[in-house]
Amino acid sequence: MPQSIKKNAEERMQKALASLGKELASLRAGRATPGLMDRIQAEYYGALTPINQLANITTPDPRTLLIQPWDKSSIAAIEKAIMKSDLGLTPANDGSSIRIVIPPLTAERRGELVKLTRKSGEEAKVAVRNIRRDANDEIKKLEKTDISEDESRRHQDDIQKMTDKYVAEVDKILAAKEKEITEV
Repeated sequence: MPQSIKKNAEERMQKALASLGKELASLRAGRATPGLMDRIQAEYYGALTPINQLANITTPDPRTLLIQPWDKSSIAAIEKAIMKSDLGLTPANDGSSIRIVIPPLTAERRGELVKLTRKSGEEAKVAVRNIRRDANDEIKKLEKTDISEDESRRHQDDIQKMTDKYVAEVDKILAAKEKEITEV
């Protein structure tokens, strides 16, 4: 029983890490990545649809995104969605595709992005700690009926080691993203 609790906690911690990775991928860090378009949705036949489901998104060079819609009639909707997004990008439409030149980040914007990155990292750490608390609560419930106090302590120590490992992983991801953002 305690093994399944620990396994479940580890799976949830991995999901929290994956969620952080997705969130950080959509932050603009001065270079073009298709992940920038992940959160943007365009209206397509009356439904909001993610751009990456409407078009092929490539990076011909480090400062340019090229969006090639599969349905040419969706170009205007995609362009409008990009303009409305909070990324501050200006798309250029050539009739069959959309080019977006990613401008270099200002020092002020880099500072804002670092703050956003740290906030996302802190949220991920809180999520990992909440998972630890839930797992420890379940272990303590078992202590009352199925396992000894020593076993309970040993399982809680294992969960703490797992938590420390995932918090360190979050720190490593944050350091890499901050380095990417501050790199000129």
